[in-house]
Amino acid sequence: MKLFLIGDRETVLGFSLVGIESAPAESEEEILAILRKVKSRSDIGIFLITERLARLVRPFLDSMLMQKGGPLILEIPDRHGPLPERQSVEAIVLSALGVKV
Repeated sequence: MKLFLIGDRETVLGFSLVGIESAPAESEEEILAILRKVKSRSDIGIFLITERLARLVRPFLDSMLMQKGGPLILEIPDRHGPLPERQSVEAIVLSALGVKV
């Protein structure tokens, strides 16, 4: 299984340098076109998208997550860092397990 990333040009460049297939996008239309194309590929097991771009296509991502047998979708921070309204992994673990990491 392969990784695939959709992000801004700088994030895409960084991931491309380590061999991860990726595509730059800026608009909702560009993101949706890439998602539809990648969604049909059976070799993609983990799909990465930057948080800022994920906000633009939230309903489509949510529908992808609900489909059986689809890729794992992970939202990652871009070069500007995490979005302020997003919970950190530490906060999620603390609320779920009651354990501070």
